[in-house]
Amino acid sequence: MTQLLHPAAKQGFSRAADRYQQARPSYPAALMPWLQQQLNLSPEARVLDLGAGTGKFISHLKQLSPHILAVDPVAQMLAQLQQQHPDIPTIQAMSDQLPLDDQSIDAVFCAQSFHWFSNRDSVQDIYRILTPQGHLVLIWNQRDIQVDWVKALADCILPLEGDTPRYHSGQWRQVFEGQSLFRLVNETALPHLHTGSVEQVVSKRLLSTSFIAALPEGEQQQLKQQFEQIVFAYTGKQPHQQIDFPYISYAYIFKKI
Repeated sequence: MTQLLHPAAKQGFSRAADRYQQARPSYPAALMPWLQQQLNLSPEARVLDLGAGTGKFISHLKQLSPHILAVDPVAQMLAQLQQQHPDIPTIQAMSDQLPLDDQSIDAVFCAQSFHWFSNRDSVQDIYRILTPQGHLVLIWNQRDIQVDWVKALADCILPLEGDTPRYHSGQWRQVFEGQSLFRLVNETALPHLHTGSVEQVVSKRLLSTSFIAALPEGEQQQLKQQFEQIVFAYTGKQPHQQIDFPYISYAYIFKKI
């Protein structure tokens, strides 16, 4: 059965694609050398950025292979990607019905996306398009809630999540239980800082979160003020002042069985 796009993703990412592109963090410099070492991809490897969004991970993928294809179900996100990376072919499609040939992709990368489609149908279609020695790579940037003001922000937005799929729920792991398609072969966690003004890397970043971006504009502006008040209470920094927003980037490499 064809999956449906979660309303938070459909509404939030359609409305806030430009904010997503501008405010989301990149990925740590140490990530790509680690992936190169683990995957050992040839220069001719064909790679897929699945759930590519606005293409935040594309510049990193270019370090691994020039043969990149980007897939996302949200047209507005792909439009942002095409502005940033006009050389990358894109396809608007769902993860469980990929319009690609069997065994045509060497590695599938899901950067900040797999929690949206961590279901059996999607995993089976990813398995179908991967070559026999292919890999599935899952990557997430997560706010480092060991830092007090970051934890306060996380506590502020937690009640707004509802049933929105999230990495930190751990539910995405369930699709790999009791299956014989993929096995986890390696994982890592890398620290990462997103540096910029409080308004840019904190409040606008949080406003790009799917279920927040789907809210009416008035509610979003109230939340923006609340986020900035929290940061000020803990750090004394105003919206225009520079801050380091701490993240931990998690990466998981699964090999096709």
